[in-house]
Amino acid sequence: MVQGIFYARFFPQEGTKIVAQSPPGCIVPEGPGPQKKPCLFDFDVLQEYIIPRKAFFNRFLSVNDPEGKYTILGLPVAIPHPKYQRNEFIFNFGLVVESDVDQIPYERVVRRLAVTFAEMEKQNEYLSRDQSGSGDEGRRPIASLLEIIKEDLNNYGECMIPVDDANTINMKLFPHHRTPPEVKGWHVPVSKMKFSEVVDPTWDLTLQKVIAHIDGVSDVRRIAFNADVSLELTKLALRHLLYYDTVLLLDMFFFGSCYAPRPGVHDFVANVSANDGYYTTVDSGGAKEGSGADGTAAAHGVAGGGGGGSGGGGIVDECASYVCIMSSGQRVSNYQLIKLMTSFCVGRTVGEWLRLHMDAGFDVLRYIDVRRLVQFGVIKGLLYRVHKYVVSKQYIASLATGHSRPTVGKDGRAAGDPLQKYMDGCHNFDQIITEQNLTDGEIMERLKKFPGGLTGDLTVLYR
Repeated sequence: MVQGIFYARFFPQEGTKIVAQSPPGCIVPEGPGPQKKPCLFDFDVLQEYIIPRKAFFNRFLSVNDPEGKYTILGLPVAIPHPKYQRNEFIFNFGLVVESDVDQIPYERVVRRLAVTFAEMEKQNEYLSRDQSGSGDEGRRPIASLLEIIKEDLNNYGECMIPVDDANTINMKLFPHHRTPPEVKGWHVPVSKMKFSEVVDPTWDLTLQKVIAHIDGVSDVRRIAFNADVSLELTKLALRHLLYYDTVLLLDMFFFGSCYAPRPGVHDFVANVSANDGYYTTVDSGGAKEGSGADGTAAAHGVAGGGGGGSGGGGIVDECASYVCIMSSGQRVSNYQLIKLMTSFCVGRTVGEWLRLHMDAGFDVLRYIDVRRLVQFGVIKGLLYRVHKYVVSKQYIASLATGHSRPTVGKDGRAAGDPLQKYMDGCHNFDQIITEQNLTDGEIMERLKKFPGGLTGDLTVLYR
């Protein structure tokens, strides 16, 4: 949101001055009387950055105020011409936004203001002439222009303002989408919205085929196979969905995987308010018995039923409505959910975690969808996946010397072993499982039979 907008000009005798501002008094005080509101920042401290040295002319600048509350965005412009004093006209149109706001959409606005008014000055001396309005019928004063620009950008995200008979200011705030991460074959896409409600028949056919198989369980390679689409096109389609923040990527879920708590688990223990908007849901009635993938991340609301959970709308209640198997007729208590979430640790697989609670007398599988519980924890920042890697000292040494060749055993069976390329510590087991179509147990068995495994050359790391 634009907190203030201003037009600054450099005068040879007076230095940098604010010619117009909106709202009034946001940059410098106006009038002799007391101000209703204080200025957003101390102009005397930052004026050397409003009109800086020549090296910064015609460059986009962003400056934080000393308190760190606001950021001033500007693009100082110098128009050289003999008709001006000192042979140049220097000005700057700037915006003041909160420091934690994404500046990229506003950068385009600042650049457009600088270019537009520079051209208008070159055409008819719009800025350098007296702004009193005498003899300039049909031309808007700069102060009123700034007020309209600020209000329209804040209220509508765009503005279309006629300045005079020949010029119009057209600007729009476009949301900035960051470059999406690279999609791997072993990633599992999970939708954050109901695609069935937004998919249009005019959408790209490949994208429609891929979306139809996003179920929250299938990895990218399986989606490509089921959709009859090449793997590269599937990755490209998913990157488009990531770009518009409609899906997120998780790791494959196995009962042999390890998860560990993040610092955010303290919020889960304290049952803080749910982070609305981060999670959307397809069903708010909890997991069904034996439920498969729903394809959409997380939940809202608290599922009904007994069980002693407090209906305060906190993150634990949100978790309960998503992970509890409601057909069991009983809602798991908040205490039990916290106990389940905080008992994950490094070195303990999901299967071992499950047996731990089963041996303690709690039938987890009867009341909890374990996959949903883990999924909820990962996306909410409560848990992180502990990946498994295999490292071969001999293979790394051969890579360092540039003589990386397959290790050949006495019987010749290991020659050209496809697993050897994964032994540099940079490839997790999810990648090996997906690309080699092997289970975790099969990989471990093959590693034990590998020549390096007999001599202690192979090491399995968890990180």
